[in-house]
Amino acid sequence: MQTPNVYDFLDFNSLLSDEEQQVRESVREFVSNEVQPIIRDYYRNGEFPQQLIRPFGDLGLLGSTLQGYNCAGLNNVAYGLIMTELEYCDSGIRSFVSVQGALVMYPIYTFGSDEQKQKYLPKLAAGEFIGCFGLTEPDYGSDPGGMITRAEKVDGGYKLNGRKMWITNASLADVAIVWAKLDGVVRGFLIEKGTPGYATKPMHGKLSLRASDTSEILLDDCLIPEDALLPKSNGLKSPLSCLTQARYGIAWGVMGAALACFHESLEYAKGRIMFDKPVAGFQLTQHKFAEMLTEITKMQLLLVQLGRLKDAGKLHHAQVSLAKRNNCYQALKIARTSREILGANGIMDDYVCMRHAANLETVKTYEGTHEIHTLVLGQAVTGISAFQ
Repeated sequence: MQTPNVYDFLDFNSLLSDEEQQVRESVREFVSNEVQPIIRDYYRNGEFPQQLIRPFGDLGLLGSTLQGYNCAGLNNVAYGLIMTELEYCDSGIRSFVSVQGALVMYPIYTFGSDEQKQKYLPKLAAGEFIGCFGLTEPDYGSDPGGMITRAEKVDGGYKLNGRKMWITNASLADVAIVWAKLDGVVRGFLIEKGTPGYATKPMHGKLSLRASDTSEILLDDCLIPEDALLPKSNGLKSPLSCLTQARYGIAWGVMGAALACFHESLEYAKGRIMFDKPVAGFQLTQHKFAEMLTEITKMQLLLVQLGRLKDAGKLHHAQVSLAKRNNCYQALKIARTSREILGANGIMDDYVCMRHAANLETVKTYEGTHEIHTLVLGQAVTGISAFQ
C-alpha cells in the first residue's frame, strides 16, 4: 500500500476536476515565477506591487466567478484554489484579488444597474480599474449597522459625509463602493477617484499585511450624481452579503499560508541537525507536524464541500463563518508552530513563517473577528442572537 502524500494526506486532489486543477497550476506557476521573488522586498517596504495588477487581469483572476463582462466564469472551488495559491505567497496579494472581486465587482454585479455593470466590470476584470469597499468606520467595525456616514438627497444627486477606515486598496482605487445611510437605510454608492469632497489617507505603521494598501476614506460634502447609487442595494444585508463572498475566499486563502509554513518547517526540520540527528526526528517535533498535518487536511476537506455547496446555491452564511473562523485560527497556530520549529531563524524574513504569522493576525481579525463568527455559530446552534 502506497504511503500517503504528506502534502495531500487524504487525496484532496482527487476531489478536484481537471479544470480546477489546471486553474490551480496556472496560478501556482505565475506566483512562483512573478510574485515569490519580489514579495519580501515589498513587504519590507510596506508597498503593494502594482505591476502585478494587469497580469492578474490577463490570468482571469479578478471577479473570476462572475459571468460575462470579460470575467472568467469559474466555479467557486476553482476560485478558492486561486485564493490558496495567492496566499501561499502572501496575504496581501490575496487580499487585493479578493477585494477586487468579492467586495467591488460582486456588489456592482449584484446591486448595480446595467449601465454601471457595463461601465465598470470589464475594466475591473482587466485590471484597468482598481476598486475598494468602504464599510468599516473608526467606531463601527464589528457593528456596521451603527455607521454614521450619511448620504443626503440633493438636486441632481447625493451629498455624502463621513469617514471610513481600514480600507484595502483605497489609495490605489479608481472607484470606491461606499456604504452610507440614506434616510436611515444603508445604501451603496459608487464614487470615482477625483470626485470633489472625496479623499484617501494612507495608514502608516502597520506591522501586519504590509504588502497591502490600507487607507482611510474621507467624505466632506462629497457630491455624486444620481446614477452613482447602486439601485438594488437596500439595507445592511447588502454589504453583509458582500462580506460573505469575501469570507469564503479568506477561508480558502489562509490554507495557502498554512501550507507554506508547513512545507517550510518540514523541509527545515529534516535538514537541521541537533544532538546528532535531524530536528524532525524528535518526538516533540513530530507531534507538532502531526497536529499541523491534521488541521490542514481538515481544512482541505471542509473547503471543497463548502465550495460544492456554494456552486449548488445551498450555502448559508453561517457555514462560511465556520470555515473562516476555524481556518484563520488554525492557520495562525500553524504559522506560530512553524516559527518555533525554525527557532531563531524563524524570525528572519529569509523564511516565510513569521511574515505569514504577522499577516494572519490581521486576517483573523478582518471580515469578522474570531469572536463575531463564534457568535454567528452560536446563533445558528441555539436560535438565539447574542448581538442584541
